[in-house]
Amino acid sequence: MLGKLSIAIDGPAGAGKSTVAKILAKRLNILYLDTGAMYRTVAYGVLQANVDPEDHQKVLGIIDFINISIEHSNDKQIMYLDGKDVSEDIRTAEISKAASTIAVIPKVRLKLVEMQRNIAWQNSVVLDGRDIGTYVLPDADVKFYLEAALEERGRRRWKEMQGCAVNVTLQSVTEDIRLRDLNDSSRDFAPLSKAQDAIVINTTDKTIEHVVEEMLECIIKTLTISNSSSVSF
Repeated sequence: MLGKLSIAIDGPAGAGKSTVAKILAKRLNILYLDTGAMYRTVAYGVLQANVDPEDHQKVLGIIDFINISIEHSNDKQIMYLDGKDVSEDIRTAEISKAASTIAVIPKVRLKLVEMQRNIAWQNSVVLDGRDIGTYVLPDADVKFYLEAALEERGRRRWKEMQGCAVNVTLQSVTEDIRLRDLNDSSRDFAPLSKAQDAIVINTTDKTIEHVVEEMLECIIKTLTISNSSSVSF
């Protein structure tokens, strides 16, 4: 293994970022940081405080009092809000929508980006999100941008939610993703966009294993070129 390694994975909701990032981190034996979970935790804190995520002024009024922390144990990222494990509580459609809404607020992003950069500075990491390669880690060693058809992304997210006690339709989940795409790509501060040097992978018709292997090949090739020597994992 080489020195400290940073891998950025960006893309819209449902493209498969988190799934492949976890597997990739395990294959490379490095830390996986789920940045989306960080935004979800802040959004959960906002809702717990009975503040409307759309009311940016009120969100700004409480953001400094929302205390989140992260722990990594047994390849799992545990999110804490004021010392309470909320890892499962933040995996709902309501929290997902609220996270996208508060993510447009610069102060919220700055608060979390500082945490993300500090973690990446101290560890070899795989980070996934909307603006990792363009804003959070613009100097990441390898950058990926995953994309997939909206209908496929909706189907994946809907399938994930079938195991939860949530009654939602495929149509409503797909529409939520469409709106989140719009929200994420049109925000003024650090919007969802593809880094110029990102490797684009369309995951629509590919298995998770296929995508991971393709990414590993790209990582090896990129690092071999930059280090002028053979690299393997």
